[in-house]
Amino acid sequence: MSGQTHLKKLIAGMKPVLNTGEYIISTLKTVKNIQRKDILCEFKETEGTTVVMERQKADAYNLPYTYIASWITLSIHSSLEAVGLTAIISTLLAKNNISCNIMAGYYHDHLFVDCKDGQKTIQILTELSKNGSFEPF
Repeated sequence: MSGQTHLKKLIAGMKPVLNTGEYIISTLKTVKNIQRKDILCEFKETEGTTVVMERQKADAYNLPYTYIASWITLSIHSSLEAVGLTAIISTLLAKNNISCNIMAGYYHDHLFVDCKDGQKTIQILTELSKNGSFEPF
């Protein structure tokens, strides 16, 4: 499997990027009426399909949502077998009272935080990356 697995290298090289726009997370019984190109990601659950998409696209589809998020990409190619990166990030953000929903792509980890916390999250993660120091869990 490709990608970085060494935790200190992951932290030092993660370079968080705040993607433009606002994103929502919604759940639907079916996605058949939504064009695939409009869905950022989806996950099928027993109760329905969770979708993440740009807020304005969700509004055009009249989708229900209660959570508006900023999307942050960790630009390092992290291995799906890497241990500890998301645990450190979620713990650090929790200490700063920031809710974080983490989704792993093949190449990168993606964080969805409340829109009001987007810039603060970038500052916290950039500082972590620069310092390279973290408390083991």
